[in-house]
Amino acid sequence: MTDDRFARAIAAIDAANAQGPEVVMVRGREGPKEVLHAELATEWVRRLRPGAGEALLLAARGHHLRRWAVPRASYPAGRAGYLRWRRELHGRHARELGALLEGAGYDPATIARVQAIVRKEGLGSDPEVQTFEDALCLVFVETQLADVAARLEPATLRRVLAKTTAKMSAAGRAALAELPLPADVRALLDAAARPAG
Repeated sequence: MTDDRFARAIAAIDAANAQGPEVVMVRGREGPKEVLHAELATEWVRRLRPGAGEALLLAARGHHLRRWAVPRASYPAGRAGYLRWRRELHGRHARELGALLEGAGYDPATIARVQAIVRKEGLGSDPEVQTFEDALCLVFVETQLADVAARLEPATLRRVLAKTTAKMSAAGRAALAELPLPADVRALLDAAARPAG
């Protein structure tokens, strides 16, 4: 991709996310959580869909733009509060990313497409949105599953993992099966894949 606006947009997304307060370690690199997770999501998109277009790559890079600005604790506890927080974050990320892309010189049609991918419109029927979802699930498993597992009851964790893998395509699940994971994380995934009973 040689378009200057793409490079400008990626740089602007990364600069915004670099302001995040949480520092994490991902594949031996330490840095702001949203930057490293966005880079990993972009890498997974490229692996799952070689030749991915700009809209999908921009969505992967900016899908959690400044996510820390609206903490989970600012919404009610429980599943309903979580779902509301997540839904409203999708809209917020899409709006903020749209403004950033406009500043980088993108046309309204491309911006609308990026926003639709970020909001996961057409999940299950749109191949690009499915690739986006697969990439996000892979990032979650690789970077956050171990921490989530430590906080959840086993039955709840099993449901979370079952829902995660159910959202993934066959290609996404194949990538998941080949992902190098610590033995305890791999065991969690294998247990979730087995029928209950």
